[in-house]
Amino acid sequence: MKIHVQIMRDQLASRGVAAGDGQCGAMLEFGGVVRAEESGRHIEGLDYEAYETMAQAEMEKILQSLAVEFPCKSVDVQHRVGRVPAGEASILVRVEAAHRTEAFGLLSAFMDRMKRDVPIWKSAP
Repeated sequence: MKIHVQIMRDQLASRGVAAGDGQCGAMLEFGGVVRAEESGRHIEGLDYEAYETMAQAEMEKILQSLAVEFPCKSVDVQHRVGRVPAGEASILVRVEAAHRTEAFGLLSAFMDRMKRDVPIWKSAP
């Protein structure tokens, strides 16, 4: 499985579902968007901090381990750090696979493990 992980400060851009190479029957794109409400109060955005090198390595490790159970063609992860305004994505994950079962399985399992195990923290200013 081809894995690409980036930690970045710029706004994330969706690639959408485009024509592929004919090998993938599933192309998923998930964007985790900052809501304008956190813990019952209005916020303008969230601040994200990370041990960037460790966070990137941990995400790659998680994806490599999930590739055994959910064989996919590729996965591309972009996670922002710094201030992310409400309404913008803090994470964008794109998965390409032969079948939807593997793509949805990998995406769901990755998000659960990423939130639990990757050293990225958010706070509402």
